[in-house]
Amino acid sequence: MEDIAIYGAGGLGREIACLIKKINKEEARWNFIGFFDDGKEPHSWNEYGEVMGGIDVLNAWNRRLNVVIAIGTPGVIRKVADRILNENVSFPNLLWGLSLSDEDSLSMGKGNIVTGNTVFSCNVKVGDFNLFNGSVVLGHDVSVGSYNVFMPAVRVSGEVEIGDENLFGVGSIILQQLRIGTGVRLGAGSVLMRKPKDGSLYIGNPAKLFKY
Repeated sequence: MEDIAIYGAGGLGREIACLIKKINKEEARWNFIGFFDDGKEPHSWNEYGEVMGGIDVLNAWNRRLNVVIAIGTPGVIRKVADRILNENVSFPNLLWGLSLSDEDSLSMGKGNIVTGNTVFSCNVKVGDFNLFNGSVVLGHDVSVGSYNVFMPAVRVSGEVEIGDENLFGVGSIILQQLRIGTGVRLGAGSVLMRKPKDGSLYIGNPAKLFKY
């Protein structure tokens, strides 16, 4: 078994600890050793394990370690990933309950999290450090960049291109052949029908630019 730790000891981190337990029930692969979190007291505990310290402790780790970044904010995911400089650290893809139309046509980078009842169709391409947080569907020929967060029950139609650091709310829908750039946020239950502007929030059905 390989050692694995989670960066982020909040609610999502605890969910990922549960995910690791589920994976181990099917195949005993991971030895979960605890959490890293700069916002928690070192050597504090939750019901799944110890917070061993923050990023400095992780960067000083002197043996091989797999790390999963369990954070639900795209920009913060990127900042944390950029700060982990330890060559002993690897970022596995943590997959459970993923249904693939064609396993041979899937391309995936590193550090991705895919939770239960998620479906990827054929010719899907995924970058690094994306979170697919349950019952997400990607249609055919979808391309996803890095550091994106897909909340539960997001639906992405075919031939959609998604860049980096976007957040898609619970139950949101993206129609076919759209191009999404960087920093877009799509509200829960919203339906995106037109190309959005970078760094903007869209809400509603059809989704409209929300200014605040």
